[in-house]
Amino acid sequence: MSEVTMRRRKRRPMSEMNVVPYIDVMLVLLIIFMVTAGLMMQGVEIELPSAEAAPISSEAQTPIVASVDAQGNYYLNIGGGSDEQMSAIDLATLVAAHLQLEPNTPVMVRGDGAVPYNQVVQLMVLLQRAGVPKVGLMTRPPES
Repeated sequence: MSEVTMRRRKRRPMSEMNVVPYIDVMLVLLIIFMVTAGLMMQGVEIELPSAEAAPISSEAQTPIVASVDAQGNYYLNIGGGSDEQMSAIDLATLVAAHLQLEPNTPVMVRGDGAVPYNQVVQLMVLLQRAGVPKVGLMTRPPES
């Protein structure tokens, strides 16, 4: 080889780029965004509109009413009788059995005003697992 070709090989700049630091930075940013995104999921304070709901027509089938009181006890009222206190498992079993016999029966949830929202949601999840397709929420009519 001649001297000219040896000089060219020695002076050749390195053309490979090291991307490992960029990957490290991207992974750190990804972790930071994942952590902060979970913290940013906060509720927004809003003022809900007030509206008068129309009552259920008297011609409709008598609904199943599942209730939760301020202490978190569950009650079930089937067919307009009296409320009976029962465990969550018994409530789900009775509702599922009734819906197998009469699948078009409406199901309503009644919650005490002092009960935590979580208790009402747990009751709704319990009813959903029992096979209830839709749940109505009972309210008190506004006072004039």
